[in-house]
This record gives sequence, structure tokens and C-alpha cells, in this order.
Amino acid sequence: MLWIFWLVFAYFMGSIPYGLFIGKICCSIDVRHEGSKSTGATNVARLCGFKYGVAALILDLGKGFVPVIMASQYSHNWAFISLVGAAAVLGHVFSMFLDMKGGKAVATTIGVFLAVAPAAVIWSVIALIAVIILSGFVSMGSLTFAILLPVFTLITGSIGMVPLACCMTLLLFWTHRANIQRLAKGEEISWKKK
Repeated sequence: MLWIFWLVFAYFMGSIPYGLFIGKICCSIDVRHEGSKSTGATNVARLCGFKYGVAALILDLGKGFVPVIMASQYSHNWAFISLVGAAAVLGHVFSMFLDMKGGKAVATTIGVFLAVAPAAVIWSVIALIAVIILSGFVSMGSLTFAILLPVFTLITGSIGMVPLACCMTLLLFWTHRANIQRLAKGEEISWKKK
């Protein structure tokens, strides 16, 4: 029963659409109908400005970090912690407040792994940032992060989190499927373009 409580709590936390709230409150925009139509930090930054994007990023990180760090104080069982992390991420992608729609889950995934595998996520984020700077595409950086997360999770010794990291790789590629199509066609929007 306690496991069910933690999973429901994590899913609820992940479901809170901070990007939508920031868009509506701070710049009177429904981010679901503008730009990439995502509630994630990248779309918020594109539509509302950098500082609002950073705010959405921090809050989305927290959606993954808070339930996982709390659950890890309750139990050190890797299966349990992985399920809690997965619930938070799935809450972000399939939000109960957005008719089971949501963001692309990069920030929330970072938050989850920051709580239990910080070294792995730091190296993966460094790669993410490097690819964004070199390519100009946030989506390409996100996909690089998705590929490298299981690798760095294994290398840094967080072996118990590797199955979740692999699942997150598949999920992130799925949430970025439209971006992958645009990249293939040369139609993806670069962050360097105004």
C-alpha cells in the first residue's frame, strides 16, 4: 500500500503543468497552442523569455527530484525508487491536468537522476549543452542526453538505475518523434534563430 501511495504522489507531482501556469500568468500565453505546443521549459523560454524558461526548467526538475529524493529516504530498494522516478516522468508526459498530454520529459528526467545518480546526470547534461551549442538544436542535445544517460549511469556505478535510464531513453525518443522528423527534413527550429 505504501508503494502505491508513493507512485500516486510521484505521478501527481509530475502532472503539475508549471510551464502552462507560467505562460498564462506571466505572459498571457497558452503554451499548448503556440511554438512547439509543449508545456516544457524550451517552449516557455521561446514564447515568454529566457528567465521564464529557466523558472519552468527548475520547477520541472523539481517534479522529478523531490518525489525521488523523498522516496529514497523511505527505501533504498532500486526497483521502488525507479518506479517512483518513472511515475514522476510519466506524470509530466501524460498529465492528469492536461487530458493526459504534457511535455517531453527531459527536465523531469534530469531531476529524477539528479536525486539518485548525480554524476551520471551531470556528465549527460554536459554533453546535452555541448551539442546544443555546437548544433543550435535543443532537440538534438536532448536526444544526445537520452542516449548517454544509461551509459553514464552504468559507468558511474549506479547500476540499479540503468534499467530506468534505458526506459527513459526510449521514452525521450518517443516524446521527440516530431523533432526527429523535422531534423531529418531539415525543418527543425534552431535556438540561434530569432
